[in-house]
Amino acid sequence: MGDATAALPDDAADAVLVGRVWDPVAGGPSVVAVRDGALVDVSRAFPTMLDLTEAADPVAALAAADGPVLGTVEAVLASTPETARDGGGPWLLSPIDLHVVKAAGVTFPVSMLERVIEEGARGDADAAGPIRERILAQLGGDLDSLVPGSPQAMALKELLVAEGMWSQYLEVGIGPDAEIFTKAPVLATVGTAVEVGVREDSSWSNPEPEVVLVVASDGRIVGATLGNDVNLRDIEGRSALLLGEAKDNNASAAVGPFVRLFAGGFGLDELRQETVSLRIDGDDGFSLDGTSPLARISRDPADLVAQALRHHRYPDGFVLYLGTMFAPGEDRDEPGRGFTHHVGDVVRIASPRLGALVNRVAHANDAAPWTFGVHALYASLAARGLLTEGPR
Repeated sequence: MGDATAALPDDAADAVLVGRVWDPVAGGPSVVAVRDGALVDVSRAFPTMLDLTEAADPVAALAAADGPVLGTVEAVLASTPETARDGGGPWLLSPIDLHVVKAAGVTFPVSMLERVIEEGARGDADAAGPIRERILAQLGGDLDSLVPGSPQAMALKELLVAEGMWSQYLEVGIGPDAEIFTKAPVLATVGTAVEVGVREDSSWSNPEPEVVLVVASDGRIVGATLGNDVNLRDIEGRSALLLGEAKDNNASAAVGPFVRLFAGGFGLDELRQETVSLRIDGDDGFSLDGTSPLARISRDPADLVAQALRHHRYPDGFVLYLGTMFAPGEDRDEPGRGFTHHVGDVVRIASPRLGALVNRVAHANDAAPWTFGVHALYASLAARGLLTEGPR
């Protein structure tokens, strides 16, 4: 699954990229900068990714940091915990450590419709087709120009309510308040070239390819990466109150491969024009392609960040999945059943300026368990002498 050329952005030579690796020699994670195809350990300056993203000027602070080269991007992508036990080198982790992991839902009109369908079908994929046809017949027109909270959006909501199609998803899809939830515990995200998990008792699961913003504690958006907000559509469709069951499972939040810091010709305006692509290849010969242009999002990324901060503070910063418009309706197993994951599916999420995040699907209980939490992280940093001045 690891391909250095494909993992990096098209303009990697001009990008400021940072990540995290597990260094078996040090016995813990290290923050690394991508420089000329190599990974430079900058953990002496930044023990955690949080320390870097909280800097007043992360790009300048990173440029002033140096350290040993831990390996090439290609070699690290090819490494795994198993090969490391046989004397191999470091392997890539999720680039996120102490940030709170948040996600926005129903931020694309297509996604909104699919959530309404899930709820109407009560998680039954067989019932989804007729409901989808009925809703689309009622809507008509182009939803991309619909502004949540606008008079037009409220008129659409009234129409759907009158037709008996009211849904909690309409409130967050076209109402004034966004859906923003906690996707995973701190340190529970996984990186590229490892497994992502879906529950064995789910019969309708999807990837959700998304852009992920990195936000400092003062609300500055300092960079972006890619994410897979793995979702169990049957479980969420049974009840919105089961969102945690559908979203937060072992290895169900993938992020990476690297964080691209905003610098030079890449900032929020350029990110707004990014298109995220998805490719799924199954062991059964099934393949599927899709795209999610960020320009079609119904809520601006900056507005979503502002809403996340409206009633809460994040002293350690946060990352925010921005949502997806990818909602596959293609049949995989039986006519009318739509798409669902199979164990062994390889999911590739990519964009020109953020690189590629690649994972293989496994049952959540079979994927590598999450065992390295906050206490273990600080014990590791302390043992390596990286906390001589105490936590930030």
